[in-house]
Amino acid sequence: MLTEEQVESIKQRLVEQIERSFPEDRKEFAISQIQGMDSEQLEAFLVKNNLLKQRGGDIKETASSTECVFCSIVLGDIESYKISENSKAIAVLEINPFSRGHVIIIPKEHIASDKNLSPQVMNLAKKVSSLIKTRLKPESVDLSYSNIFGHEIINVIPVYHGKKSTERKPAEKEELEELQKVLRKKSFSEKKEKSVDKKPEGEKLHKKNVGEMKKIWLPKRIP
Repeated sequence: MLTEEQVESIKQRLVEQIERSFPEDRKEFAISQIQGMDSEQLEAFLVKNNLLKQRGGDIKETASSTECVFCSIVLGDIESYKISENSKAIAVLEINPFSRGHVIIIPKEHIASDKNLSPQVMNLAKKVSSLIKTRLKPESVDLSYSNIFGHEIINVIPVYHGKKSTERKPAEKEELEELQKVLRKKSFSEKKEKSVDKKPEGEKLHKKNVGEMKKIWLPKRIP
């Protein structure tokens, strides 16, 4: 159980992060939610978001509680449902999505402005957007920037039935795992390409030689 002093300290740091990084229209609500939590509610919130861990019966803060959550995801300190990645960013499923298949693109560097994002970050967003269109069949996919904890991210949000959702809903673990499988599954063309690449070199040469032999030994037509 958290002490009264720990509760106040953690709340203060969370509020400071909200003040620094949340959009203006979300700050007041987020702060009121944090301030309204009692000790048990705050503890449950922190444990659910991997910001607390238990050691020998005592609950202690992790480094992630004072660091950027997105940096912790990139480093693997916080569990995530990864879909894809490249040298500059990773794509993970949003655990509190606006719609089914909502993915966030997280730059591997702690970048505070969309103006400083490398082209590879947007390339990954476009790749994931195309993947979502193919696999989940939404009517459209929206891309939007967000800055939380001072870390710029890109939201890739499927739109179904022509209506953009304005409400986030926590996704069940089973749903996230299933979506991860669907979005990470190799397509037929990828499997076929991989199969061709793995064909033994000797087999390719053998077929080539057979073709040449047929050409050489084919008898000429005599009038």
